[in-house]
Amino acid sequence: MKAVLITPPNPWQIVDVHDSIDSTNLEALRDPRPWRVVVADYQSAGRGRLARQWQAPAGTSIAVSAVVPIPPDRTADLGWVPLLSGMAMRAVLAEVAHVDGRLKWPNDVMVQQEWDRPAGQEVPWLKISGILCEMVPGGELVVIGAGANIAQQRGQLPVDTATSLALCGVRNVPREDLIRGYLGELADLHRAWSAGGSRMETIRTTYRSWCLTIGQQVDVHQPDGRVARGIATGVDDAGRLVVAADGSSRAHAAGDVVHVRRSRPQAGHTP
Repeated sequence: MKAVLITPPNPWQIVDVHDSIDSTNLEALRDPRPWRVVVADYQSAGRGRLARQWQAPAGTSIAVSAVVPIPPDRTADLGWVPLLSGMAMRAVLAEVAHVDGRLKWPNDVMVQQEWDRPAGQEVPWLKISGILCEMVPGGELVVIGAGANIAQQRGQLPVDTATSLALCGVRNVPREDLIRGYLGELADLHRAWSAGGSRMETIRTTYRSWCLTIGQQVDVHQPDGRVARGIATGVDDAGRLVVAADGSSRAHAAGDVVHVRRSRPQAGHTP
């Protein structure tokens, strides 16, 4: 895997592979060199957003953290970096595992277990991947940590709202292929984001078409503890979730989103 990643046009310079580690993000933050990648078979203290733990038995998931640079002239679009990472994971799961996911804002990848569909019941969307982005002090680098559930059975998942490729009927997908594909997608999206202009517009359009949250009634649990409820009407040009309630709209740059129910489909949006 190292030899494949450290070749043009891939920008990755350092690839550290561990059998076991506390956290790939923590390891990347200990020595945050640009284009460094940390991969682990098992994390004893894996982390998710809002100080949650990311837990998975050894050999059942992928855990990868990548250190990417922030160009000085792209700080205005910095809010899109977490969204790019979700897009990269959604794309590789579709390409390599043939699982058609959607994105819960900002970057959870959600899928449906179509093969296990109860007769006459709506198929729920379940989380298969999560992302944690952490800025390196100084603001020139960001660590993007990604995890995806691959081989877990139901009893090995921490919550009922999670799933894995195995539970979706997809087996024997090499984890190395997913990691290589994810990092390739992430590098391509980072190049497009760095270029800005029309390439940034393409990113915005694609993200919105993949976003499951648009059109949902949502609760946005904000960092200060407040909860904002309303209809998610879109994602603005800064990557913020726009929520309408009581005749006005507010854009949220951060927060934990809970889908309450779906509203009317939004024009031009395919859920």
